[in-house]
Amino acid sequence: MNSPEAIGPTGSVQNLPREDWVEMQLIQTFMHNAGPAHYASALMLVVMVMVLYRHVEPTGLWAWAVAVVAVTLARTLVIRRYQRQGAGVSGPRLRAFMARYSWLWPLSAMIWGSSMFVFFLKAPIYDQFVCLLVLVGMGGFAIGTFSAHWRCFSGYVDGLGASVMAALAYHLFMARGISSTFNLYGMAALVLTYWVVIRVWGKRFHQAQRANLQLHFDNSALIACLTEKSRAALEAIAIKNRFIASAAHDLRQPVHALDLYAGWLAAEPQFVAQIAPKIVRSTKAVNELFNSLFDLAGLDADPLRVHWQDVDLAGLLQDLEVQYAPVALERGLRLKTRAAPGHVLSDPVLLKRLVSNLLSNALRNTHQGGVLLALRRRRSVWCIEVWDTGMGIAKEHQQAIFQEFYRIPLQGTEEGFGLGLAIVSRLSQALGHPVGMASRPGRGSVFWVALNSPVATPLA
Repeated sequence: MNSPEAIGPTGSVQNLPREDWVEMQLIQTFMHNAGPAHYASALMLVVMVMVLYRHVEPTGLWAWAVAVVAVTLARTLVIRRYQRQGAGVSGPRLRAFMARYSWLWPLSAMIWGSSMFVFFLKAPIYDQFVCLLVLVGMGGFAIGTFSAHWRCFSGYVDGLGASVMAALAYHLFMARGISSTFNLYGMAALVLTYWVVIRVWGKRFHQAQRANLQLHFDNSALIACLTEKSRAALEAIAIKNRFIASAAHDLRQPVHALDLYAGWLAAEPQFVAQIAPKIVRSTKAVNELFNSLFDLAGLDADPLRVHWQDVDLAGLLQDLEVQYAPVALERGLRLKTRAAPGHVLSDPVLLKRLVSNLLSNALRNTHQGGVLLALRRRRSVWCIEVWDTGMGIAKEHQQAIFQEFYRIPLQGTEEGFGLGLAIVSRLSQALGHPVGMASRPGRGSVFWVALNSPVATPLA
């Protein structure tokens, strides 16, 4: 297929529907081929004028030649306008462009076919034969040149065939009468047959081009999908390796501390009062790490089953306040809640787990001041917000903190294992509740969960 370099379904047109992309490529092919067709038309015009100008009535010949030149120039301007405005455009805009200008091709064919009124049965037989060969060649040439755009191709072939048949009908019934020679009737039959053959082969060629482009789109989409899956697999391997390395590093520290404390306790049992709390803290750190690892592994291995039901948001926040108030008190922090009464469609267990991780993360990374757990409405959507007065998070870390084992290398933010927000991200995707954040270093942060739901309504 003679076409410009095809654009795959990736890159700038990756969001195009399949048929819009195929249509864009067919029109691009049509416009690409229409340019050289003008040079052929100009050459054929010169040939026909040179053959006929001494043998036919000059006024009709020159009027026809001027009409051919005018419609050819108009087609040239349309092609240039497409190159400036329509290249890369798809969908309704491209269809509107073609609907606005596609009539030029049928008009051009009708003007070429009308040359039959100028030379048929008026010029010498050999000159007529040359001119008829030109018209036959233009019909055949249209299959490879214009069939990429079916509307223009069919209009071109129909215009050419209709104008030639009109000239033959004029000579059959008007100029020579019904009793015209058998040769005229035979020529009319040949024109009709050729007309049908050109349309059939043009349709098949158009369908072959369309099928080829559809296959190209599907193959490119498959390659893009496989490339993305390969990239995701490599990224998963890298994450797994980082996961194992980080877990081993984080586990080594408390286990090593336990070993030291156990050896110390065995050597000097009289210091049990001082050593026992340290052993408890190290054991707690190991347990927290294992719990986080099990949580994350469970989210990866078994897709979450969301049990949708009506959730009392104020009650959920009150339960979290009761659960985390002792933690805040132990750290010398203030934990406040502000909740407007409201309900939302969600999974109460998973939603509580998500907010719990945000609240735990805020308390862990706040060393003075306090944490606020609030329920508010933003643009008719309920949002659960967790405010803290911690160290804050710089912009360059705000995306990475949702990755496994990512911890901000700043004093005051290194107590956790870097898994809490990764679990939040997985739960957010499962529930369809987007999580966002804003932060100012040194001032604190706010995380929010947008509870998108078709039944999110406040209670009276």
